[in-house]
Amino acid sequence: MLKTRIIPTLLLKNVGIVKGVKFDSWRRVDTILPAIKVYNMREVDELIVVDITATSESRELDYESVAEFSEECFVPLTVGGGIKKITDIRKVLLAGADKVCINSAAFDFPELITEASEKFGSQCIVGSIDFGETEPGKYVCYSHSGKVKVDKDPVEWALTLERLGVGELLVTSVDRDGTMTGYDLTMLRKIADAVKIPVIASGGAGNYGHMLGAIKEGHASAVAAASIFHFTQQTPLEAKKFLEANGIPVRKFRVH
Repeated sequence: MLKTRIIPTLLLKNVGIVKGVKFDSWRRVDTILPAIKVYNMREVDELIVVDITATSESRELDYESVAEFSEECFVPLTVGGGIKKITDIRKVLLAGADKVCINSAAFDFPELITEASEKFGSQCIVGSIDFGETEPGKYVCYSHSGKVKVDKDPVEWALTLERLGVGELLVTSVDRDGTMTGYDLTMLRKIADAVKIPVIASGGAGNYGHMLGAIKEGHASAVAAASIFHFTQQTPLEAKKFLEANGIPVRKFRVH
């Protein structure tokens, strides 16, 4: 059985790390290099770093910054934001990222996913799905960091991304983001059960029990979180211990 991964998410805006609620009301919480150094020590399995304004500002990632912080990152690193072309993906990978995360460009240029997976391998292409519930039982996708509604069913879009060639999915509930009230288990499970590739749950983690629910009830392969690690005393290491105590296989950690 594959080991469940604990993945902190770092959102970049104007060089600093920010966190919001429902993709809004952003506040600065840290700077990137100190945060990465802390997570190195806390035995996280991976890190996700996304520049949340690159796409809406129609600019490229700051590849020099990516190279700088990737050099300090000793766990697998996924980087996203503003990726629109094959050359963007190549630059991110050459800067030191292990994977790239693509959201908005997949709607406009679906062929990018296929070309990228063929050139670089599907294992380093992460399809990002931001979704929300517009009315009871009615879900849609969002692009441009939640600013643009895309009238696509998240499950159907997940299947499309899988067919195009992504190696895994990062699935984020816009409604739950930053609320720390738990993941959207209904949609998470629908997506995880529909596809054959790993699904990372994102949006809403407020305690270790929420992570356990995402895995047991939501059928996620990994859990991503931000607010729980920024604003509480809960840590990735303690999350691993909790999951292991509840029968979930996790990657090895040192006993402190």
